[in-house]
Amino acid sequence: MLEYLGYLASIVVLISLIMSSAKKLRWINLFGSTIFSIYGFLIGALPVGIMNASIAIINIYYLYKMYNTKDYFKTLAIDKKSEYLKYFLKFYEADINKYFPTANIDVDNSDVNFYILRNVVPAGFFVGNKVKDGVLRIDFDYVVPTYRDFKMGHYIFEDKKNIFLDKGFTSLITYTDNEKHEKYLKRMGFYRHDEMDNDNKVCYRIDLKP
Repeated sequence: MLEYLGYLASIVVLISLIMSSAKKLRWINLFGSTIFSIYGFLIGALPVGIMNASIAIINIYYLYKMYNTKDYFKTLAIDKKSEYLKYFLKFYEADINKYFPTANIDVDNSDVNFYILRNVVPAGFFVGNKVKDGVLRIDFDYVVPTYRDFKMGHYIFEDKKNIFLDKGFTSLITYTDNEKHEKYLKRMGFYRHDEMDNDNKVCYRIDLKP
């Protein structure tokens, strides 16, 4: 049984190292290092037990900082023919295409577009276009994997909703066929809007209140 416990700890630690989200990495690594520490003490391997107990404490420290450090967000309009945006799209192209086809982007002629800065770092970008009066279609709402902890979404759709309201948009819609994206949309307060489903993609909608 102890040998299996060691295998389990090794697998959990290995899984933690493939997490793109820093927060998920810390949580899973905390779980793995705690199991490893227990395993080390149970088999009498004090160096293994002490080292992994120390790693667990370090993970707790950084998780505490993550949950208690205030992040600073800001939106920044995207310049026309932005060279940085081209590089951004190219760098994250494979991941972006899981959610939005980059070939369809036309930022320069969009009705709403901006970068999302998190602690001065460009961590995502948003592009939307008018469908009809009061309704904006989200063509891109992308956040780099490291920052996918829902804070960016809450900032845009709650704290900064006046970006849309000031332009006369009281509802936002978007289309998706990606299960992870659907979970994100539901978490942000979007609901299914079956009447506007399109091309085998499900439509989600959120209504903004002043």
